[in-house]
Amino acid sequence: MATPTPLSVEDVLRVNGSRRFAAAMAAASPFASLADALLAARRIWLNEVDVNGWLEAFAAHPAIGTTSPSVSKWSKEEQSAALSTATDSTAQELAEWNARYREKFGFVFMICASGRSAPEVLSELKRRYTNRPIVELENAAQEELKITELRLAKLFSSEPTVPSHPTEHPTIQSDKAAGSSNRSRPPITTHVLDVARGSPASGIEVHLEMWKDISAPPSFNKKDFNGWATLGTSVTNNDGRSGQLTDIVDNIAPGFYRMSFNTSKYAPAGFFPYVSIIFEIKENQTAEHFHVPLLHSPFSFTTYRGS
Repeated sequence: MATPTPLSVEDVLRVNGSRRFAAAMAAASPFASLADALLAARRIWLNEVDVNGWLEAFAAHPAIGTTSPSVSKWSKEEQSAALSTATDSTAQELAEWNARYREKFGFVFMICASGRSAPEVLSELKRRYTNRPIVELENAAQEELKITELRLAKLFSSEPTVPSHPTEHPTIQSDKAAGSSNRSRPPITTHVLDVARGSPASGIEVHLEMWKDISAPPSFNKKDFNGWATLGTSVTNNDGRSGQLTDIVDNIAPGFYRMSFNTSKYAPAGFFPYVSIIFEIKENQTAEHFHVPLLHSPFSFTTYRGS
């Protein structure tokens, strides 16, 4: 969408199955850019759509692993990594746990599955099955929001399709021991959306660091950045997702973290040679998940804390 174009309710229903969300997004359009659409989508989904609207959106998704001809093209693309890595036994176990989950919570297991393997999805399903219903409803809503954001990027994309089998870029990591954990993914993750092109941004180098200087925290007035220590590096894949940046642990260390994106190589004519985002994980947040996306264009960027 090169010029601002009104979105119809039917357009938005391809992105999110909630009729209330679709009507509100259509009423809020036209959007000058993908970034504007993403901001509106987040506001509407979290502040204007009620629980019934959330459940209506969930119901529009097939269970992970479903291969019915009625499954939409976008759902097939999003589940392609899981389907291609599922053995017969994993597929059977996934079907059984999907049924258990639906029986307990009353809705389909929601997960943004792009680029995630069948064992990873199954592990996350089992972990979240133990949650209380009110907690899991919020988790499902956050996953639906991630899917909505990715689909909006596709809707705004000038490309007719995106690769259904993303090519993984090699991940370069610092010293990490494999250890066991109840998590199915690292506690800090990211993805990058190119809001100028309206598509995921692949090939962007990402660094994650932690502040190690215990004498003083980083601050606006402290310009000495020698206190940062690298935890891991990666490169975003065709879905805009980075590889593993830190160990998969139950509780991440509290403190200050910096995530940096090498945007100069991706957009050489852009205004920002790189983008760094500094955030703090507090003592009472160490068991939470921190998704820190970057919505980037050559002359602007935004971010927020996801889950």
